[in-house]
Amino acid sequence: MPESPTLPDLRYPIGRADRRSTLSPEERRVAIDDFAAAPAALEAAVRGLGDAQLDTPYRDSGWTVRQVVHHVADSHMHAYQRIRFALTEDNPTIKPYDENAWVALPDSELPPAVSLQLLRALHTRLVTTLRALPPEAFARTLQHPENGPMTVDAMLNMYSWHGRHHTAHVTELRKRKGWS
Repeated sequence: MPESPTLPDLRYPIGRADRRSTLSPEERRVAIDDFAAAPAALEAAVRGLGDAQLDTPYRDSGWTVRQVVHHVADSHMHAYQRIRFALTEDNPTIKPYDENAWVALPDSELPPAVSLQLLRALHTRLVTTLRALPPEAFARTLQHPENGPMTVDAMLNMYSWHGRHHTAHVTELRKRKGWS
């Protein structure tokens, strides 16, 4: 349910994800660049926040800033594996996960720096692979039990959006709270 018809929907500060399965070469380049920039952008978004701020939900009934950071690392670990499976296997079926259950695990109480370090390493490896792929590799597919068939382009597009989406949760909260 949206928060209010007159207020922005705090769940989607940059809008909903674009679910296209094919990207042009220029759109793909931009998506890879956005994905590459995500760890630094998220790190900048949380820089200087104290524990009380990190433990503030970005919206009513939403995750805390700390949980958002750990969720992005969890999600992008899945991106790393899913894209690699799609590139190395013939239309593999991947396993979805319960993101709310994952974010409730005790390691989501760790300092965000732990997940930011993991995120930087994952992105370095995956971006290196993506930038080296021939165009036809982006049409390779996997089967997602909940979303159906997905191309590497579709996953790149989704995870590029995902990093910007959650970074905006933090930056918009900082604006609303006046946290500089």
